[in-house]
Amino acid sequence: MTPTQLSRVPNLDGVDVLIATAGVLPADPVAEMVSRLAGPEGSITVMTVIEVPRLFLETTDDERRFFLNDEPEIGRIDAKANRYLEERGRRLVDPIVAAFRARGWTATARYVEGSDPALAIIQAATEVGAELIVMGATRPLFADSAWGSVSAGVMQRAACPLLLIPGSRSDEPGETSTPQP
Repeated sequence: MTPTQLSRVPNLDGVDVLIATAGVLPADPVAEMVSRLAGPEGSITVMTVIEVPRLFLETTDDERRFFLNDEPEIGRIDAKANRYLEERGRRLVDPIVAAFRARGWTATARYVEGSDPALAIIQAATEVGAELIVMGATRPLFADSAWGSVSAGVMQRAACPLLLIPGSRSDEPGETSTPQP
């Protein structure tokens, strides 16, 4: 197909893309590629899934407790959990959102609480109407260990195409592009 023919094909003027990151995606190359895929009419959502340690948050208190505190315990714990989710989510999502902003694009940030990242990604893709999911692969795809990975879980459940990008090396456990023992 020629470029003129491609512009007449439905959905190539705008693809709704969900980018799922755990902090290993290289922001600038991803923003460059996805902005081309999204096209002028597409939307871009950048998300991460965080497991919030609610039990730990319940046992810590960064505020003074007053004897006659009117604030309900549940509300205070939920506020801590939301703050935890947003702080960690921003750390993982903001570099990619900033890379889009630098290119003149608007990307929506989304922080999702969950213990099953693959399921949370699939649910978010459905909610935003994603036509493409982009995410990092932190393990070699053809290694036996990759079949228990988040990207393999998304691949098995996704109703739309999935584009996997090798993650960059990191010093954090579970966040490397080299095989895990």
